[in-house]
Amino acid sequence: MQAKKRYLLVSVGVALLFLVYMWALQIAEFEQQQQQRRSRRHQLPPYPDYYQHQPYSQSQEADRAGPRPPLPRRVPPKQAGHWSELTRVLGPYLEGGEQEEDGPQVHHQHSSPRERRSVRDNLYKNKRCRMETCFDFARCQPDFGVYVYPPQRGDEISATYRKILSAIQESRFYTADPLKACLFILAVDTLDRDRLSAQFVQNARTRIQSLPTWNDGRNHLIFNLYSGTWPDYTEDLGFEVGQAMLAKASADVANFRPNFDISIPLFSKDHPLKAGGVGGTAARDAPTSSSRRYLLVFKGKRYLTGIGSETRNALYHIHNGNDIVLLTTCKHGKDWEKHKDSRCDHDNQEYTKFDYQELLHNSTFCLVPRGRRLGSFRFLEALQAACIPVILSNGWELPFSEVIDWRKAAVLGDERLLLQVPSMTRWVGRDRILVLRQQSQFLWDAYFSSVAKIVLTTLEIIRDRVDSVVSRNRLMWNSLPGGLYALPQYSTDPARFPFYFAMLGKSPPPQFTGVIHTVSPLQSHPSPIVKLIIAVAKSKFCAQIVVLWNSDKPLPPRNKWPSTSVPLTVIQGQSKTMSSRFYPHDAIVTDAILSLDEDSVLSTNEVDFAFIVWQSFPERIVGYPARSHYWDASRSCWGYTSKWTNDYSMVLTGAAFYHRYYHYLFSSWVPVSLLSMVDRMANCEDILMNFLVSAVTKQAPVKVTQKKQYKETMMSQGSKASRWADPDHFAERQTCVNAFGRWLGFMPLLHSQMRLDPLLFRDQVSMLRKKYRDIERL
Repeated sequence: MQAKKRYLLVSVGVALLFLVYMWALQIAEFEQQQQQRRSRRHQLPPYPDYYQHQPYSQSQEADRAGPRPPLPRRVPPKQAGHWSELTRVLGPYLEGGEQEEDGPQVHHQHSSPRERRSVRDNLYKNKRCRMETCFDFARCQPDFGVYVYPPQRGDEISATYRKILSAIQESRFYTADPLKACLFILAVDTLDRDRLSAQFVQNARTRIQSLPTWNDGRNHLIFNLYSGTWPDYTEDLGFEVGQAMLAKASADVANFRPNFDISIPLFSKDHPLKAGGVGGTAARDAPTSSSRRYLLVFKGKRYLTGIGSETRNALYHIHNGNDIVLLTTCKHGKDWEKHKDSRCDHDNQEYTKFDYQELLHNSTFCLVPRGRRLGSFRFLEALQAACIPVILSNGWELPFSEVIDWRKAAVLGDERLLLQVPSMTRWVGRDRILVLRQQSQFLWDAYFSSVAKIVLTTLEIIRDRVDSVVSRNRLMWNSLPGGLYALPQYSTDPARFPFYFAMLGKSPPPQFTGVIHTVSPLQSHPSPIVKLIIAVAKSKFCAQIVVLWNSDKPLPPRNKWPSTSVPLTVIQGQSKTMSSRFYPHDAIVTDAILSLDEDSVLSTNEVDFAFIVWQSFPERIVGYPARSHYWDASRSCWGYTSKWTNDYSMVLTGAAFYHRYYHYLFSSWVPVSLLSMVDRMANCEDILMNFLVSAVTKQAPVKVTQKKQYKETMMSQGSKASRWADPDHFAERQTCVNAFGRWLGFMPLLHSQMRLDPLLFRDQVSMLRKKYRDIERL
């Protein structure tokens, strides 16, 4: 027993002596480190530890609103860090001035924890940027202006970036005054940041940071299509974006800053500036799902070196050459033969047997695997061909995913489950295929069919963020006519728009406002306008009449106007221009507007019948005077005709119903240059309204009854003749048709042969059986 106690005491004593010895060593090492730190104060401090953010699920909407948890991972200095921030911290220690384009080449040294935290906090501030932390909302009051920096001498701008800048400068957001700008766009071409590319811009960092209003990128938007280079193709841009928003193709969810950056599609240099190319035509002419030959197709490169080869290298496992045709080739690059494998010769031979466009337009599904980067041209090519995309690119932040629900237009697969793709596509039913194809065609036309639409969608998303109270909801973005035509400044309630009545199971209110445009003074009593007011006021659907007095003559006294059973309001125009007839006056309280010229001749029954027809087509123009356009091959331009034919493409607003939202859209959405053109010519405002409504609805207007007696009366207007009597009037309208077509980039007007008449119209039955008895007598 005594021996055990002695043994225990000895063991405890030895342990205490060992602890004292280790404590002494730590003290000595600490003193040595302090001495070394004092002797090295002239040396450079280290780079901080850089981190990338942990990927997150696209379905976790709650995670998108806030910062993602960091995952420690070392990143090379040229990929991470903001050089301006490092300069601020490391400035006293730098030698030789500013570093070259490749980034600061400094050696890693130990620094104090305080210095490391300072640099890391600045980098995290940019990595975790959101609108509320890295955007100056005060600059966006009262308007959302977008400023494009003027190009500097020596700036090389690619044709694709010129399209982007042109789309911005032609938009209603553009401002030439930087003091009025909410958003700034670089003149430096940042689209292609692959160092091996001929489009790579040298010294981009120096050029960007020398901008007087750069301010660490705050309120700046940077466009990028390609990043990184062979063989790794990382997301390195060669410069730090700082607090600038990034509109980027092939965006990775690991680095994407939700509610700040914007994912855009990868598009080719041949993508049209404005819509109306082969996209819509090719899609409409494509075979239906029941007649399409192939189930799933793909044709593209597979990569023998570098990243991006896993999925494409495995496609031969599910290729059957029958209804699943997945073709790859090794022929790309100058030295592909040096790296070719045993399958290359066979793959190259099979690759040449099929035409790519024939495959696209004759397949139900199109495979969209990642390329070198997460996105590829196959994505837009599939949408354009009405082929449902099957996306195999894990970690890809899909284009405009902030507002677009891609589950309604594409099949989202998993690269790790490639062998399940054939069975997954075979189980999609016909009804589901139809829904997916219709939605994919809507998204293509609304947001992706041109560079201008891609750019405008990007700007509209940012504008919604700036004023979140007045922003579009998901229904507006994912339903016809799309977010570019449904302006939330008019209303955030879809039920207030004419497009969503049927979708929401609603009907337009059963009342209208008669809006009469007047440019000539009251003459005889009763004058034509007085007769018109009396006829319209008798309609059981009329809620009010508004007279827009755009005459140069003084406004007549109240006793000169007829007494009516409905309120009569006279608005004296301030500008007295033709486009002002479509101004969204607050005095108009009903959804339906009956637009009338002062010389229109309509009976009460004609007004009632036209309004009943409009209630079935609230998104279209419904009325009486019809006109048409045609293609003049001899002159290679559009023609305009007023001849009576079996079809028409316009219903003029001299006697027509439409929804009052089009007044707001006309005033807010149409470029000022076109409105000025209309005002200068005092002509074509009715044609412009038809272009606008047809572009929105993708449908023709609706004509009611024949109404041959409708005339544009050549009235005397004091000392000058009516615009209808002007011999140049018809030539001007033909000029307008071509100018409006160039503005949109395509011809939106559609021909129709439908004419709606009252029941028993012209039938040989008793007049007492007809509801609108006097229409056929007119």
